[in-house]
Amino acid sequence: MLQLDAVQTLALAGIALFLGYGLCRWVPVLGKYNLPPPVIGGLVFAIAVWIAHTRDTTLFVLDTSLQTPLMIAFFTTIGMNASLRLLKISGTQVMIFLGLASGFAVFQNLLGMAVAVGFDLHPLFGVLAGSTTLTGGPATGLAFAPLFEEAGVPGAESIAVASAMAGIVLGGLVGGPAITVLIRRFKLSPSSRQAHAAPDFETTGPAPSEAAREYNALKSIVTLLIAMWLGAWVSGWISATGITLPAYVGAMLVGAAIRNLDDRTGWIGLSVPTTDLIGNVCLALFLAVALMNLKLWELAGLALPLILNLVLQVGAVAAFCIVVYRIMGRDYDAAIMGGGFIGFMLGTTANAMAVMKALVERYGPAPRAFLVAPLVGAFFIDFTNALIITGFINFWS
Repeated sequence: MLQLDAVQTLALAGIALFLGYGLCRWVPVLGKYNLPPPVIGGLVFAIAVWIAHTRDTTLFVLDTSLQTPLMIAFFTTIGMNASLRLLKISGTQVMIFLGLASGFAVFQNLLGMAVAVGFDLHPLFGVLAGSTTLTGGPATGLAFAPLFEEAGVPGAESIAVASAMAGIVLGGLVGGPAITVLIRRFKLSPSSRQAHAAPDFETTGPAPSEAAREYNALKSIVTLLIAMWLGAWVSGWISATGITLPAYVGAMLVGAAIRNLDDRTGWIGLSVPTTDLIGNVCLALFLAVALMNLKLWELAGLALPLILNLVLQVGAVAAFCIVVYRIMGRDYDAAIMGGGFIGFMLGTTANAMAVMKALVERYGPAPRAFLVAPLVGAFFIDFTNALIITGFINFWS
């Protein structure tokens, strides 16, 4: 048995991460459905641990003390990239689309709770298998898992991963066919009007020097650490009121405040690509560590409610695309937005983009859809979904 410290655990997570990238290249179906490489690599280790467990053997003991800081760092970068200036691009459409997504996230939880009650499970099982893991994906599911455990949902981490992974696969499978039916039913086609590209908020000009790139990275890292520091205080103040919330919420709120202050003043000059890169690295390592430490045997007996919940959720989101289509404009772009809606309401923004790209490659460009859907799926839904999940946990705990 290997007894690993925090650094050794992170190194092993790195190995799992690159194993996942390798498998996604070697097994095309994994890449086709946008399955996250950190999750794939981590699951390989988790399955190995499960096999060893069946033989009363422990392969390794991990020190996961860096898991929470990595998770908080990732969600803080989400806040640091959530600029209100983005709302100026099709702002009304973004807000309407966000309202539809947030409302459907509430419905996902109510539907999941109905399934949970039908199987005599804790109602919060349905919230965990609802917007927490479907709209939120594996990162949000694992971030909230400790709160679900405390509220009475055993094996929350394993449930979160199983639900999120199934949602990602189903989102990739269902999105294209569902919108194809919609396009053919209403005989939709792209407008002949030329699309205008979205403005680029990054400074244009010559490529930055090596020293400038290093300085930008340093600014982003220091700002991230300060946001996490201040965010811990904010989370503490909120928790003192008796509200249960995940550790990252305070830091994400502070990150958003810093981002929008910087947009107005330019004091820091944060680079969105640099911050996004740092966040993606933190997310990859966080997922790999969390997945390696999963206890998959805790899923025994929960397969049937998970499967029924997923079937109902997929049917509901596919049907709701009619609502999205009608409210978002009853045109071709609105239909393509429906494909993105399926993608990130059942998985991730990467899923949404893959579904929409496949559709436009076949039927033609949809510039408005590519402005609205990624803004909601990549940034704003994370905020509203966190509030929705927190509300359900606090009400039912």
